[in-house]
Amino acid sequence: MGNRADGKVLAQNKKASHDYFIEDTYECGIVLTGTEIKSLRLGRANIGDAFATIRNGEAFIHNIHISPFEQGNRHNPSDPTRARKLLLKKVEIRKLFGLAKQDGYALVPLKIYVRNGFAKLLIGLGKGKKQYDKRDTAAKRDAQRDIQRVLREKQKVAR
Repeated sequence: MGNRADGKVLAQNKKASHDYFIEDTYECGIVLTGTEIKSLRLGRANIGDAFATIRNGEAFIHNIHISPFEQGNRHNPSDPTRARKLLLKKVEIRKLFGLAKQDGYALVPLKIYVRNGFAKLLIGLGKGKKQYDKRDTAAKRDAQRDIQRVLREKQKVAR
């Protein structure tokens, strides 16, 4: 019997592609309590302000807001934005540590989803965009949207 939430994106950081050039992505597990995963499956999570750090050879994610589960019990965590451990291989942690400590780079969470019943976090190695890069990206997106609109209008007239 399959779980309906498998493969479903539970939370997404749409601001990440606006603020960073994502150069590489890594899939990692998250250490959660039972009530946190229930709340996450209901879509009560926000990763917009989250960031990842590496301390003492372990990776942690900070500022992911997972709202407390209403039908929860005494095992509900008291702090919805507590630091949560990320499950990565030692080789990946060492590689990420070396890359992320370079100037201008950060570990940015991109999305949370469920795979085979386990919550997974996709983190990206991002290089911060400058203000002119953000404007350039917005201009390209607007130009592409205008081109698509003109093509749709021409197809409607041709019919």
